[in-house]
Amino acid sequence: MSRYKAYAEYKDSGVELLEKIPLEWNATRIKFISTLNSSKAELRNLTPETEVTFLPMEAIGEQGLLDTSRTKRLGDVLDGYTYIGEGDVCIAKITPCFENGKGAVVTGLRNGIAFATTEVIPLRCHLKTDSKFLYYILTSAPFNKNAEGSMYGAGGQKRVSDNFVANYHVAMPPEAIRPKIAKFLDHETAKIDALIEKQQELIKLLKEKRQAVISHAVTKGLNPNAPMRHSGVEWLGEVPVHWKVSPIKWYASIKSGENLPVNEIESIKDENFFYPVYGGNGIWGYSKEFNLKNAAIIIGRVGALCGNVHAVKDLSWISDNALILNLNISVLSLDYIALCLGARDLNRLADKNAQPLITGTKVMNECVPIPPIDEQHQIEGRISAMMKQFEMLSIQAESGIALLQERRTALISAAVTGKIDVRDWQPSSTSTQPKAAA
Repeated sequence: MSRYKAYAEYKDSGVELLEKIPLEWNATRIKFISTLNSSKAELRNLTPETEVTFLPMEAIGEQGLLDTSRTKRLGDVLDGYTYIGEGDVCIAKITPCFENGKGAVVTGLRNGIAFATTEVIPLRCHLKTDSKFLYYILTSAPFNKNAEGSMYGAGGQKRVSDNFVANYHVAMPPEAIRPKIAKFLDHETAKIDALIEKQQELIKLLKEKRQAVISHAVTKGLNPNAPMRHSGVEWLGEVPVHWKVSPIKWYASIKSGENLPVNEIESIKDENFFYPVYGGNGIWGYSKEFNLKNAAIIIGRVGALCGNVHAVKDLSWISDNALILNLNISVLSLDYIALCLGARDLNRLADKNAQPLITGTKVMNECVPIPPIDEQHQIEGRISAMMKQFEMLSIQAESGIALLQERRTALISAAVTGKIDVRDWQPSSTSTQPKAAA
């Protein structure tokens, strides 16, 4: 925040939560600047056939995003849903949607009307020009921290109460300054969001590059000058002439894991529940027992993510939702074949029913390229070294995103609490942008 100046004078707000505020600002409660849950009586002159926007929770995004494409008849939603008008502010009140920042200034509504899930709190500012400023207050770190502490209910059904929101103390600048602060935050957060998006794109590209590197290494080898031949397998294309291409079943056996009662599985590893339990989508808990004593490849057999591949070398319990592939290690390296099968995307073998399923027979009939065992180890080593580079770059990008998100949060909080003075701020296309980590 060093690039922004503070106000010249501050005063005691009289509210412990707010502490000191700029001299020209005043402390008030949200209920004195807005109305919560506007009355549906406003709609009494409309017919049941009137088309209105429909906002289920999935249509309310984070950071002010909103999908207003869904519509319904007024008569179908008048009861059992929350009324929101054009220009109102809404925030999610249920966990984890509240913590994730779901909320927006609601605009672009069909006939100026929306009906939303009952898990939101709508607020209508007494001054329409205050809507964006109020939105930023409701997404600021101080509000979020105190709201989370006030939540009632248990587990995944905890909620922020309307009463907490209505009585929450806020620092209000003079009327003319509020839109200025909102405009400043729109501009600055958009710049930060653009940088975050670039880092996210970088992470996506790194994942794609990582997969391409693995796929090329396990199907073409490390020598770009090696003589090639057609493998006879469409997805493999050409392979080095000295490689074999064979079904896995020639050098491996496969079986399903065993059922383990749910009450014998804990989600957190400790000294008693020590052994990882592999299910259809990978590790999903820990057990006191193990049924895998030797290193093997574990393949998810059931579920949306079935076909995921893990080279497991430690004592583990493999459930009946996974397959255990035991290899002839004199011909096939565990890590190399795990890389091959991962590159193949075994999920495509699943029966696309309500519950996706992969059979051991389908896995065993898969053809894989088989270099000499020493070359398999060389390929593993090269891929391992390159994966460390990709991981380092991904960590740097993720760290950059975290720093940018922290900056975004701090900027909003500082602006809506009067810690920084943006009255003289002017947008500039040449203004210095925050730097993202490489």
